[in-house]
Amino acid sequence: MNRIQNFFWFCSGANIALLKKTPTEQNKYAGIGATVFFTGLFATVSGAYALYFIFNDANSTVRITASLLFGLIWGAMIFNLDRYIVSSMKKNGSTLSEFKLAAPRFLLAAIIAFVISKPLELQIFHTSIEYELELMKQEEIKKQEVALTSRYQNDINLLDAEIKYLQKDIDTKTNYRNKADEEARKEADGSGGTMKRGAATIYNLKKADANKAQQELEELTTTNKPLIDSKQKLLFDKKQTVDSLKASVKRGAYDGFDKRLAALGNVSAKNSTISIASIFVMLLFLAIEIAPVLVKLLSSRGPYDDLLEAHEHTFHNYKQEQVSKRNQKMYEKLLEMSETGNHAVNERIETNIELRKRITEAEKK
Repeated sequence: MNRIQNFFWFCSGANIALLKKTPTEQNKYAGIGATVFFTGLFATVSGAYALYFIFNDANSTVRITASLLFGLIWGAMIFNLDRYIVSSMKKNGSTLSEFKLAAPRFLLAAIIAFVISKPLELQIFHTSIEYELELMKQEEIKKQEVALTSRYQNDINLLDAEIKYLQKDIDTKTNYRNKADEEARKEADGSGGTMKRGAATIYNLKKADANKAQQELEELTTTNKPLIDSKQKLLFDKKQTVDSLKASVKRGAYDGFDKRLAALGNVSAKNSTISIASIFVMLLFLAIEIAPVLVKLLSSRGPYDDLLEAHEHTFHNYKQEQVSKRNQKMYEKLLEMSETGNHAVNERIETNIELRKRITEAEKK
């Protein structure tokens, strides 16, 4: 139990030696440390889960190893950051100044909570996300297929129109031939035309028209049929090319981290219940993330804060004393150097005076 408590004290960033002297503060800082620890733990799980989907194309061993490694590094970074935030907040008795000091930390905590919560939201709503991913995948494939088809659609439409135009000429001529044959037959049996059976002259004229229509039909068919066959072959080749390109469209996994985030956004937009739940999940992690800072901010000044302030004040005085001693030593050294320098100058002056006297005496001699 003592090891766990000491560990949570370490997580809170408190001075353990001072904390042991304040029994009434020990549980508070153990709770703060536990919150910091579990926030880092959530960050580890969140980071590992996020990277697991980022490396979705890698083999399973590399994917799992990279995810665990990144998760541990990410969790350690968040843990260390939270520990620093909590330990750097000092209770000075002024609520306003403490809140100003905590405001940037609240903003940072909100950003961290948002980053941590998103990967875990993907797991919480994974059923709806999987369904939305499949819809997005089919829609993406459809878009690619439409884009591929549009590249050849003008050629396909042109060939189809030409084939219909050539076939229409044949059909028109065939109908005309059939109509001419029908009129000649009716003239022959007296059921149409002059309504006289065996009207040879009229029948021969109509039969000649039918024969002429048949000849024109055969000539048109001989001309248009090869063109129709050729264009149908080109049309078939074009459609085969389009089908081949459609078949080559990638239909593999559609589960990247960015795709899942987009799917979560789509699901939230379509379903208000999931949208509200997503907001509350993020708020939950926000509450967890700001809990250490909030507890530190709302807690009253305690014996630990007094001891910590006294300890820091003692260290500050010691530092000032050391600086003062160094300054005093420097001043004494400079003064000594100054006195030594003046003495050397006086000796040099006396030596010069003595030298001049000797020179003067020598000149006189």
